[in-house]
Amino acid sequence: MRIAIGSDHRGIRIKESLRSYLERKGFPVFDFGAYNDNESVDYPDFASQVAEKISNGDFDLGILICGTGIGMSIVANKFYNVRAALINDEETAKFAKLHNNANILVLGGNNLSQESARKYVDIWLNTSFEGGRHQKRLDKIIEIESKNKSRYNVVDILEGYDKQLAHLVSLELKREQDSIVLIASENIASKAVLAAQGSVFTNKYAEGYPGKRYYGGCEFCDDIENIAIERAKKLFNADHANVQPISGSAANLSAYFAVLNPGDTILTMKLAHGGHLTHGATVSIVSKIFNVVHYGVRKEDGLIDYEEVERLAIENKPKLIVAGASSYSRIIDFDRFKNIADKVGAYFMVDMAHIAGLVAAGVHPSPVPFADIVTSTTHKTLRGPRGGFILCKEYLKDKVDKAVFPGIQGGPLVHTIVAKAVSFREAMTEEFKDYQRQVVTNSKVMAEVFMEEPFRVISGGTDNHLFLLDLTGVGITGKTAEKTLEEIGVVVNKNAIPFDDKPPTLTSGIRIGTPTITTRGMKEKESLKIAEIIKDLLLDPYNMNKKRNYREEVIDLCKKFPIYKDLF
Repeated sequence: MRIAIGSDHRGIRIKESLRSYLERKGFPVFDFGAYNDNESVDYPDFASQVAEKISNGDFDLGILICGTGIGMSIVANKFYNVRAALINDEETAKFAKLHNNANILVLGGNNLSQESARKYVDIWLNTSFEGGRHQKRLDKIIEIESKNKSRYNVVDILEGYDKQLAHLVSLELKREQDSIVLIASENIASKAVLAAQGSVFTNKYAEGYPGKRYYGGCEFCDDIENIAIERAKKLFNADHANVQPISGSAANLSAYFAVLNPGDTILTMKLAHGGHLTHGATVSIVSKIFNVVHYGVRKEDGLIDYEEVERLAIENKPKLIVAGASSYSRIIDFDRFKNIADKVGAYFMVDMAHIAGLVAAGVHPSPVPFADIVTSTTHKTLRGPRGGFILCKEYLKDKVDKAVFPGIQGGPLVHTIVAKAVSFREAMTEEFKDYQRQVVTNSKVMAEVFMEEPFRVISGGTDNHLFLLDLTGVGITGKTAEKTLEEIGVVVNKNAIPFDDKPPTLTSGIRIGTPTITTRGMKEKESLKIAEIIKDLLLDPYNMNKKRNYREEVIDLCKKFPIYKDLF
């Protein structure tokens, strides 16, 4: 039973007494302030913190204290799924829970003794909700709340205009809620990011750059884009940032055209060895525009063959060398790549789409000091909206900007730039750094489960948010594994492994990533459990009893770590 407690300056005496009392009784208590009774503060600041935690399900119960308790009650009851009861005697303490199932107890501290406060809290905690006719009344309260919050509810808004789409959105929410998503390129954006991306900037065209637009009415677009640019520069310590690319692929194409001409040679990582389509795979338009030479990993250990990179660079004299990957699980030596590029007079570009969040948090070495150009997406580990951005040295600023607009794109998606700015700010917090460290920890815990035959982890482990699992020894394809796991609500993607002899439609492996489960709050215990479920089922992929049992376990686990609890 986790309890959140808060007060204004008038309630500090009671709050501190209750906190100590409850902790002695064994309750985990988190104190949201205030802490100094000599300084006047505003009760909404503290009531909202506690009420939001209860509304989101982060804590089980809350306690609020101000002078009379009236102000705290008013604020707390503005939050969805909060039932804050102002009590002043033993009877109201009892019935607050018995009949109303109050999840926040509010006290007036002006004339309340510490002994009385403890007594009222004990009564409230030790009373159980009676249910019955009172449950019917609570259900009516919930119905009223739901109607009043519908203007913020995406599904409800759509319901009035397009029931078919509203139904599909609700189904997708349920799928995400009831699934353990291990796709390394996916994550769960914050409510602030979703709100920003759905803002009125959806309506605005803004071709050009801040101060140099081809449309009128762009003054606020300019402010938004400048904020996003400055935040990206600060977050990654970069000379220049362009936040307009609509995707990672658009960012990569823009970066190429900033420094290359059609027919120029580029040296990139093979798709099956961990690279990306836009690194010049034969099915990509990049291979039709440029002369692409590929390097890869060593067969014996699955690590980048830097000697091969240098040899190919000397033999082919590329104008651009690209590092970065979509399924490579080890630290990339950017310094070594830069030295190779300098040796042959090539530009050095890094596609950090997958590791951008890790880089922002200092969990992975930054490519920015070494690379001439760095491209990225804003989703994946960065946990923002789906989009791209480019960082570069000052001397390439004009070339990069011209390559993005008017070179590759027309009007930028300003509403997405707002969301990018939000995600850059989120990535500057200590919470985000803790999150990224946990992402890597969870990835390592899961990879460790598959270190024994018949499984094989490519490169022998992981240093980042993902790892590539070779299923050759298990005797099933990546396609079969993907389908089998999806039946129990575990979502991965089939993925080619280095030197794969199977076509991309089948593959010999799957890619497993931990950004999404970590955002949901899962840690080592849950990561280990998920990995063990995957391992056991892939060794017996047609066992229907196991599938039924594991599906129930997955649903139970997902319920403990819900997403978007009060948004839809």
